[in-house]
Order: sequence, then structure tokens, then C-alpha cells
Amino acid sequence: MSPADILARQRRALERRRPHEALWQDCYDHVLPPASGAAALFDATAADAAEQLAASLLAELAPPWSRWFGLSPARGIGDTAEGAAAARALEEVAETLQGHLDRSNFALELHQAFLDLVIAGTGVLLVEEAPPGEASALRFAAVPLREAVLEEGPSGRLDTVFRTARLPAAAIRARWPGAALPRAIEAEAAREAAEDDAARHAVVEAVWPEAGAAQGYRYAAVLDLPGAAPVGLAAGRFAESPFVAFRWLKAPGETYGRGPVAKALPDIRTANKVVELVLKNASIAATGIWQAEDDGVLNPATVRLVPGAIIPKAPGSSGLTPLAAPGDFDVSQLVLDDLRARIRRALLADRLGPARDSAARMTATEVIERSAESARLLGATYGRLQAELLTPLVARCLAILRRRGEVPPVILDGREVRLRYASPLAQVQGRADAANTLLFLQAVRALGAEGAAQVDTAAAARWLARTLGAPPEILRPLPPSTPNAIEE
Repeated sequence: MSPADILARQRRALERRRPHEALWQDCYDHVLPPASGAAALFDATAADAAEQLAASLLAELAPPWSRWFGLSPARGIGDTAEGAAAARALEEVAETLQGHLDRSNFALELHQAFLDLVIAGTGVLLVEEAPPGEASALRFAAVPLREAVLEEGPSGRLDTVFRTARLPAAAIRARWPGAALPRAIEAEAAREAAEDDAARHAVVEAVWPEAGAAQGYRYAAVLDLPGAAPVGLAAGRFAESPFVAFRWLKAPGETYGRGPVAKALPDIRTANKVVELVLKNASIAATGIWQAEDDGVLNPATVRLVPGAIIPKAPGSSGLTPLAAPGDFDVSQLVLDDLRARIRRALLADRLGPARDSAARMTATEVIERSAESARLLGATYGRLQAELLTPLVARCLAILRRRGEVPPVILDGREVRLRYASPLAQVQGRADAANTLLFLQAVRALGAEGAAQVDTAAAARWLARTLGAPPEILRPLPPSTPNAIEE
């Protein structure tokens, strides 16, 4: 696509996005308002619950203190010696990738992207290669949703991304030193004006799938100058898209996702209004509403209802008299408690967060049941995040490390190498499968020696190790001709 075609396509996609922007802004104003210019908020239930949900997603899907993924040979290689060697090699690749993630800003930026996901229903994470010499080869950035315009491809993923940034001329020249800039922009860059005073220009970065290729994405950066022809700054190709866009859930026919904050927005608005009215009522209760006779002595404009004030009155005058309310029936606290409970339930704060009672008093069965309930609640969302976030994220990181020569070529196609998730949420189903298998083995032992002879104990132990995420180093290596008795 030419620079003009890219800008025209970006503007068409921007027009399709505009109906969502008012709802997004309302969600941000009530949950994550900007530092200035926001409406007054009186209730912080939604803000607290949204932050807890974003933190819980990070801890359940990609915890920074443990390895949440693994690489293993595809099904069919089995527990042969060749398969064991391949598994050890892939384990080294996974350890290398985990080391780069730990040394990078991955956890910080992913948490910010999860905030966008919870509030607006769509998050965008940029995965770039860091300059040589830094501690990690990976660099991450949470792209604000207001800067990203997305298109859904035939595969159902958000694989076309337009990102708009406003940069001074000096920053444009530094980022794309080989670009042929107009003379006016070159003059601005040569003056090296201060960033706060320099004029900023719109730069649109576009990434879209390469047509006619099994894999690969095209990249272009275009300088959008008002009243002038667009200028191409750079063009290239990526093996994996540097932009990873993901959604909480989506309705059929829609491109952008819907988040839990939008679902709870009516209750959030109402709770905020109820707290505002309660505070106004408290102010009235503290100072009262008064009436006085206009006897020519009392000037209501000079009366200040503050503690210790002395208000003059004429002899024989009743002075200020409090206006009695017709009744004292207050249901605001009942309504507010119900609204706050619904908000926390919609944002899963009472399901994914810590239990109200002390966790130390929970039994092992209660912990397992609570984890299973979390998996049921997030089953559909986790499946979408696995397809739209985790798999593309690992593939992009491996492509960067492969380009640097730190890992061998690894293709996550499911036929040679498959990606295995080991996050706390992903391990819930593995623990259930392992429990069923152990129950089967106990039942087989009860059948006697003839029944027990039908089970390959070594193969069963290896299957349990894979299911429960045990490291392959703790297993004995198999002889070269050992077949796999239990297929993975």
C-alpha cells in the first residue's frame, strides 16, 4: 500500500471506531480518570475492583515470579530418547525466553495493558527488540487504546493495527534517520527545539498481514502533514506482528471488545450519584436549613452557620429557626451496599481476589474449589486471551530471540513444537485430569495383580509429570527404543 492508501484505510477504520469512543471515555472517567479535567468522583468501588481484576489477570495468566509457559515436542514423538532430547532442548529455549522476560519491563507493561482490557474491553501490547547492550533483548509498551485503530482479519484476530503518535521533528529524524523529510521538517529537526515547545506532527504506523504469504506482516510508517501529500518514513516486514491486540469478549459482528466495566457502568454511575447525594445530605445535616423573620435587623446574607457563631436577633424576634424534615427514613446505605456488591461481582473482585475470610483458614479442598470456580468464570475469556495474547506474544518474543541467534529456530505450529501453558489458571484443569487419573489407578490396583499388569507405571508417571508441569530434569532418560505407552 502507498502512504496515501494507508492513511485512507486508517481513516475508514477510525470512522468505524468512533461509536465506541463515548462509551470508552465514560468508563475511563468513572474508573481511571485523568489527572486533570475529569468529573468529580465520589465512590472508588469500581476503581478499586478494576485494579484488583487487572492484577489478578496478571497473577493468573502470566505471573512475573514463575514460568507460565513451556515448550514441548508435538504429539507423536512420544517418550522416546529422541523426544526426551528434543524436550530438553526446548526447555533450554523456554528458560532463555523466561530470562529475557524477567529482565525486561514485561510485567509492568502487561499490567497496564490489562487495565485497558478491563476498562475498555480491548488491550494492545507492543513487543519490540531492545537495542544491543541492554539487559534484555525484549522491550514492551502498553499502547493506549486511543492511539490504536484496529481491524479484524479473516482469522478473527486483530491483525491489522494503525497507531497514531504525535512527535516533534527531532524525534522523527532520530527514529527514522534514513527517511527523506520535507525541508520544513528538516529545518525544525536541525534547530533542535525543546520538546515542550516543538511542534508535533502526526505519524501513523501500520502493520497488516502480508497478502499471499503463509506468514509475515508488512510494516509502514507515514508522516501525515495537513494540506500536503503524506510522506513515507519507513517500510519493512516482520515475521510476527509487533502489535498484540486482545479482547475481553466481543459481540458477533463487532471489532472491538467489551469489558466488565462497561457491563457494570449503570451501577457505577448510580453508586457515584448516591454517594454524592449522601454527602450533600450529610452537609445539610451538619449545618441545617434555617428560616428567619425579616425584621430589618437580621441580614441572612451575612449569616455563617459555623460552630461557635453568634447570630444577632431583635428583641422579641424568633431569630433563626431550623426547618424540620417531614421524616427520617434513610435507605441510601441499603441501596449503596447493593450497588457496591453488584459492581464487585461484575468485576470479579469477590471471585478472583482474596477471600473475605482469612485465607489461612481455607482447607485444601476449598482452595481447589475456588480455583475451579475462577476457571469456570474466566473460561471463555481465558480461551480468547490464550489465542489473541499469549500465543502471539510468545511467538513474537521467540522470533526476536531467533533473529539475535540466542535460540534455535522454533516454529509453534503444533506439528513440531507446541506451546504449553503453566499459569495458575491453566493448571486448574491439569490438576483435575491428574486427580481423575490417580482415581483410575487406585481402582485398577483394587482389581488385583491382573488389573495392575495392564498399566505401564513408568508411562503413567511421565504423563502425570507433563500434566502437572513437572520439569523434565527430574525424570530418568529412556532407552532409545522405548515406545510411548500413554500418548500425550
